[in-house]
Amino acid sequence: MAFRILVYTHTTEYRHDSIPDAVAAVRALGAAHGFEVDATEDPGAFESPLDGYAAVVFLSTSGEVLTPAGRERLTEYTRGGGGFVGVHAAACTEYDWPYYGELLGARFARHPDLQPGKAVVEDRDHPATGHLPAVWEFTDEWYDFRASPRGSVRVLAAADESSYQGGGMGEDHPLVWCHERGAGRVFYTALGHACEAYQDPAFRAHLLGAVRWAARAA
Repeated sequence: MAFRILVYTHTTEYRHDSIPDAVAAVRALGAAHGFEVDATEDPGAFESPLDGYAAVVFLSTSGEVLTPAGRERLTEYTRGGGGFVGVHAAACTEYDWPYYGELLGARFARHPDLQPGKAVVEDRDHPATGHLPAVWEFTDEWYDFRASPRGSVRVLAAADESSYQGGGMGEDHPLVWCHERGAGRVFYTALGHACEAYQDPAFRAHLLGAVRWAARAA
C-alpha cells in the first residue's frame, strides 16, 4: 500500500546529533517498503492542510516547534484520522500546549546517562514489537516521564530499571505505547537517542512497524 508521511525534525531546545541518521533511516525504510517520505524543519509546513499524509512523525523534535496555526492544523489532522508517531525527544516538545501532551500520552521528565539496559516487551501483537524478543537489550537514555501513561494508552514495552543505573519511575515505567486520539492513531517510542540506533535492524523494524500502523498500512 503506497502512502506518504511527513517527518518533522525542528528543534528549539536540545538537538540530537542522530537526527540526520534518523531521517536517512526513515527514507531508506520508505524506499524499501513502498512509501514516500517528506522531511522538513519548517514550521510553515504545518500551516497548510496535512490531508495528503497518512502519518506525521515528530522525530526528536524539542521545545516549541509549531506556530498557533500549525497547532490548529495538527489538531484537526489527528482528530480527523491522521496518524502520529513520536520518536524519542518528541516527548520534550510543546510543553506549553496541553493538547500535545494528551496526544502523545506523557511528558519527558529526565533521563540518566546513555547506557545499556533492557526493555520488557509486554505486547508483541503490534507491528512495532512483533519481531522483538521478550526482553530487548538496547542502549539508550531510558527516559523517565512525569507520570506513567498506563491506563490511558496501550503499553507495548517498558523499562526494566534493574538493568541500568538511574531509573526514576520504579516498577511501572512504560517506554513504548500507542493509542487512538479522535479518529487518528498515535504511537510513541522513547528509544532512539544515538546515531547507532538507526543502524540497528531491530530498531529500524520497530520504526517501520510504528509508521505502518499509524498510517493504517499494517
